Amino acid sequence: MTEVLALIPARGGSKGIPRKNIRIFAGYPLLVWSIAAAHQSKSVTRIIVSTDDEEIAAVARQYGAGTPFMRPAELAQDNTTDLPVFEHALKWLAENEGYHPDVVVQLRPTSPIRPRGLVDEGVRILLSHPDADSVRGVVPAGQNPHKMWHITGDPLSGTSGPMKPLLEIPGIPEPYNTPRQILPPTYWQTGHIDAIRTGTILEGGSMSGRVVYPLLIDPRYTVDIDNLQDWARYEYLVSMGGLDMAWPGRPRRPMPDKIKLILCDFDGVITDNRVWTDQDGRETVVSSRSDSMYITKLREMGIEVMILSSEPNPVVQVRAKKMGVEAINGVSIQAKGEAMRKVLEQKKIEAEHVVYIGNDVNDLPCFAIAGWSVAVSDAYPELIHAADFVLSKPGGHGAVRELCELVLKHISA
Repeated sequence: MTEVLALIPARGGSKGIPRKNIRIFAGYPLLVWSIAAAHQSKSVTRIIVSTDDEEIAAVARQYGAGTPFMRPAELAQDNTTDLPVFEHALKWLAENEGYHPDVVVQLRPTSPIRPRGLVDEGVRILLSHPDADSVRGVVPAGQNPHKMWHITGDPLSGTSGPMKPLLEIPGIPEPYNTPRQILPPTYWQTGHIDAIRTGTILEGGSMSGRVVYPLLIDPRYTVDIDNLQDWARYEYLVSMGGLDMAWPGRPRRPMPDKIKLILCDFDGVITDNRVWTDQDGRETVVSSRSDSMYITKLREMGIEVMILSSEPNPVVQVRAKKMGVEAINGVSIQAKGEAMRKVLEQKKIEAEHVVYIGNDVNDLPCFAIAGWSVAVSDAYPELIHAADFVLSKPGGHGAVRELCELVLKHISA
């Protein structure tokens, strides 16, 4: 049996996005997406996270990865390359456990969006080519390097000389003036996967070796998270891109093409889940005026918005009237799913055409019924893991408006 170790490097320091490796990405810590890809592989026999950080190590263990050692601080610096990190891991495992994997698979946390089966395909390519030192994931290059240049001199100081082409092609005297279709295709390496023979690392002192085979990846999966703008863009891709990818939990469903009803919880969705109580027992809540902005437009397009709440306080009906929506409140927490089914039966709406937005565990039965389930950004973990989509806004701070904008954008596309 071939021993395949999935090794996930995840240091604690990150200047671009602090605590990046355990920051929540589409409902799960970023690191967990790589752990999930390894778990779902049929080839991987062991999963280890190499980290210098105790909190990251705890998250890794929570999701089923091993942390048999802590990475030394000198191997967790901004300028630390992959090779010494992998040499340290393999030598530690050999010396302390007598463990010698045949293949090491590197799964970088910053490339969390991976097609299902990617890891197994990388290992298969490596093992089916005895001459291969490694396999590396690649996508078609967005820019062809045959149209790139060196600038002689020092352009930053204003002493530039003539430009020289970066690459030359035999038989094509001026590739930079040649149509792209005639030029040789080029490929860009991604961070999705490297499958490497252990000897390439320990004996060859290299993360790739000399013979590197390609694993061609659909460019739609190309993700490398370096900043918060990347983060938001790729979270949207995860939920709305329709990609067949490795998920930490159950696969998330896309938004239905046809929507007839948006059902909203009240506390923690319409409100921020807090309540002010005066000396006479009167309660006051906080909600966002912006949540009402698109309700009329949705209604004109045949989509109804409605509140379904366990909260008995009359404030639910008062706020619903102000928003211009129907509300049912005082529903038993245990019977919320049943109440939702009755609403759909009365309105003659099929569940597959319903969107439900919630924040707490009593919304889980409604999540199971709805065609698309949505959690506010500050929802409880159980909801975030069960949701098809996680909003960027918390409850009471424009979450409903964000959902309405998403729906309008989707049905107008």
